[in-house]
Amino acid sequence: MDKLNFICGGIPKCSNPSNYSQGLKDIKNLNLDGIELAFVHGVRISPESRTLVRNFSNENNLVITAHAPYYINLNAKEEEKIEASISRIIQTAEAIEELEGYSIVFHAGFYLKQDKKEVHKKILQGFEKIMENLPQNNKVWIRPETTGKSTQWGDINEVIEISKEFPNVLPCIDFAHLHARHLGIWNTYDEFCQIFEQIGTKIGEHALKNFHAHIAGINYGDKGEKNHLMLEDSDLNYQELLKAFKKFDVKGAIVCESPIPEFDAVLMKNFFNSL
Repeated sequence: MDKLNFICGGIPKCSNPSNYSQGLKDIKNLNLDGIELAFVHGVRISPESRTLVRNFSNENNLVITAHAPYYINLNAKEEEKIEASISRIIQTAEAIEELEGYSIVFHAGFYLKQDKKEVHKKILQGFEKIMENLPQNNKVWIRPETTGKSTQWGDINEVIEISKEFPNVLPCIDFAHLHARHLGIWNTYDEFCQIFEQIGTKIGEHALKNFHAHIAGINYGDKGEKNHLMLEDSDLNYQELLKAFKKFDVKGAIVCESPIPEFDAVLMKNFFNSL
């Protein structure tokens, strides 16, 4: 990508009616750079909406991404649940390819009290099946997301290691999740720089020029993530984070997942442009 894009996680809360047509207009009027479609319960977007989103985004140079459904666990005990998870990921990638979008993200699985190395092997097998069944012309980035609880597969090392295995896989770094998962660390300028250094060194410079991040305020306890907050209502040091983005000349997409995502996305974009 040629710049860092600030994207609204879902249709803006201010949109009335709350649909793609009004949401995209509001995103443009707010001077934001795109939308992340939230396929929470399934890849449900009508043919008419697909045409609308694709055409509007192309005409207005907006970036389109998607969060795959939450019912995904590549480490499920039941084989049919793994197959269903793979299918949902592929369906999401196909939909975003049709929309001429950028990338998709998902939570890959749970440890289920199993050995982490064995879980990683099973998650890797799931990714292999995804790659085998993706259409060859699919150019969408496939992104495992860092997760907010220690019971979930998806610490920063795990998403980096998976990304090294496949040419079209890169991480989605959810900075709020990392902060919550590790009970308050990953929250200083130096720590943020360490993340970018790891990704650039272990995966390659292309990972920093085709980045995908989630940022929001976060409430957490001794078991990790509880819920998202507005940035100013949380202890996430987003200003130092954005300074690290600037230092490493990161390009790609920052998706805001705050409770009012358009508000915090504008807040971050204005601060970043002031640096």
